Order: sequence, then structure tokens, then C-alpha cells
Amino acid sequence: MAAACALSLAGCAKKPPVLVAAPDGHWISLFNGKNLDGWTVKIAGHDLNDNYRNTFRVADGLLKVSYDQYDKFGGRFGSIFSNRKLSHYWFRAEYRFVGKQASGAPSWAYKNSGIQLHSQAPQTMRKEQEFPVSVEFDIVGGRLFGRHPTGDVCENGTRVKIDGALLLAKCSKLSNVTIPGEEWVTILAEVQGGTRVRQIVNGELVVEYSDLTLDDDDPDAKRLLSAGSDKALTSGYLSIQANSHPIEFRRIEILPLE
Repeated sequence: MAAACALSLAGCAKKPPVLVAAPDGHWISLFNGKNLDGWTVKIAGHDLNDNYRNTFRVADGLLKVSYDQYDKFGGRFGSIFSNRKLSHYWFRAEYRFVGKQASGAPSWAYKNSGIQLHSQAPQTMRKEQEFPVSVEFDIVGGRLFGRHPTGDVCENGTRVKIDGALLLAKCSKLSNVTIPGEEWVTILAEVQGGTRVRQIVNGELVVEYSDLTLDDDDPDAKRLLSAGSDKALTSGYLSIQANSHPIEFRRIEILPLE
């Protein structure tokens, strides 16, 4: 392999990243920096808007996912939903992981969160349901050792296509972007209904996918289909995961598209 690379350096070189800038326009903040007005909380095992032990809170102008009042995580995966239903829009946020993971949480959830796009309404979730049916902008923080890239798409009761092929795995695993430490990260998503989504981390395109649908093999997606939802996933709510590791957001905004 080394000899082959020596003969053809161009063929073995890493492809340059595709850079995508946020468009100009009238960006609308979904977070007022003061309280959780305009948002709905759903935590697994708890009733709607039972914000168990102040998991979601606002302090210092930041929206925070915190676990300092927990004894044990106890499988309490949660999400906080913007009350605004969306279809065609740009999304932008700035986040950072901080502090220590909640005690008793699974190891995979260390420095793990996500932005869930086209989420089902929180009012339609089962009480014990851990994640809403959605497509997920996966957020992963770097560790001391190993490669832990961020920005891939993950399927939660949904199906998408990448380059025309159905994504069969849970997550795309295409990202080459790893974010060390607790630095602030800017993420963008261009959401064109159910036809195309692009996910961007610090200006670099990570993944582009299309043909968003509900997965009729998933029990929670089946419930939505039985209740009359279209199989094509063209709109929904934007939500932020609480997966056991503290995370902070200082910007959460959208640019609606015609």
C-alpha cells in the first residue's frame, strides 16, 4: 500500500474539505437567553414538561443540560423541543461539552448529544420512550485517546439515503471532524423538507442525505403511521438531546426558507 501511495500521491491524499458558510438573512433566535419559554421538555419515564431535577435550565445566558442534581442517571434520556414546527430552514447553534458525565450512564453517552431534526411532537411520545422519531445531527466530543468524530447523521425510527443508497447503519460514520476539550463549536444544518439535508461542523460539510422517511419497521414510527402520519418525513420539530453528559448552548437559531 505504501508503494502504491508513493507512485500516486494524489490518489492517496486526503480529499480537501467542502466548506459551507452560513447564508445571510434574517436569522431568528429560538432561545431568549432568559428562560425556557417556547420549549417543551420530555424525559424518559416522566410526564411531559416534568423537568426532572432541573435537567434543562438557563444560567448566564446559556441553555444548559445539567446533571449536578442527579444521584444516578437511571436511563433518563431526554429532549427539549422547540415549539415551532419546521420544514425548510437553516439551523445554527454553538455548543460545548463541560464537566463530568452523570453517574450510572452508559459509556457510549460520554460527551454525546444531538440535534434532532424533523422530530415527532413531544405530545405523541410514549412515557418511557428515550428518543423521539427523528433524524439526528450527532454531536460527539473528543476524548484523550482515539478518534471520536462529530456531525454524522443518525436515524431514530427513520430512514435516509446517502448518494442514492439507503443508510442501513444507525449512523453514517462519515465525519473526519474531531473537537477536543471544551471549546465552542458551531454547527449548521440546511434542511430542505424531506428532500435534502446538509450537516456542517465549524464550516466543514460532514454529510449530505436525502429521501427522509419514517421506518415502518420501527415500533414508534409504526405508531405514528397508524395515527395517520405520512411516511415521507417533510417537517417536524427541532429538539436537543440530554444523553447524560453536561452540554451548553449559547446560540440556537433558524433562518426560514421559502
